[in-house]
Amino acid sequence: MRQSPSNSIQNLQENIPVHLVPQHFILGDPPTTTTRSFQTRGITNMLGAATTKTEKAAVEAAEAAQPQESGDIVLDGFAKRQFEDKTYSGTQIDFDRNEFVKKVNEIYEANNKQLVDGYAPFCKHLFIKNFTGARLNMVAITQANAHMLMSDYEARTEYELPVLGRWFPSHSVTPKVAEYLDIILYSREQIIKENEAVDVPADPSHGDAPWGIVSIKAQDVDHELPMKPITMMRNAVGKEQGGSGVPLDRDEYMKAVEYWRNHAVIKKM
Repeated sequence: MRQSPSNSIQNLQENIPVHLVPQHFILGDPPTTTTRSFQTRGITNMLGAATTKTEKAAVEAAEAAQPQESGDIVLDGFAKRQFEDKTYSGTQIDFDRNEFVKKVNEIYEANNKQLVDGYAPFCKHLFIKNFTGARLNMVAITQANAHMLMSDYEARTEYELPVLGRWFPSHSVTPKVAEYLDIILYSREQIIKENEAVDVPADPSHGDAPWGIVSIKAQDVDHELPMKPITMMRNAVGKEQGGSGVPLDRDEYMKAVEYWRNHAVIKKM
């Protein structure tokens, strides 16, 4: 028998996990210790297991009922997969989401809210010491490990076109704990524009926070690493296809090619 919306809301609420995304300013404490269907930026990231319209509406209602996040920086829906999707090929964060955002805001405030410019005016970086124990999500390609590389056409969200990628399966390499986290931020205005382009509603818990975390990278350097060439291309195709609409910069693209022809990400299989 079909459940009523109210019952679906109650059941989903009970099963949603409570766990939880210029000059360089490096602050923070030293390190201490689901699927491809996750959606694009916005509250629909919670819908990986919700298949019916009623279930999706229930999840959205449950999230809308949550209190607003405090602080200038919030965790955008696009980055939630880094806490939830165990097959995600980028940096995975084994840390409470709310506590993570709280810590990032504390470091941001202690740093007088100073950020590092990104690839576009709406993009900023905050480089901090890795306090999560997150491991590097990439390794250099060598003659000894090249035969273990895998590839496939993948899309990060349902709105993106699948593109060819490559990675090392996690059982083939053992990455070390990273020294730093690169917290990549998009402005509130840009996130709204990209959400509107793919008909994704804004997350009401974000309020008027000026910055949203769209990605977290564990790395050993306190500066920005080259973006993947395919990510640059994806951004250039436009918001409707999951990009940001920023044109390609040939020089930056060639720098990215030089880096990524010799490196590959690690993906849990």
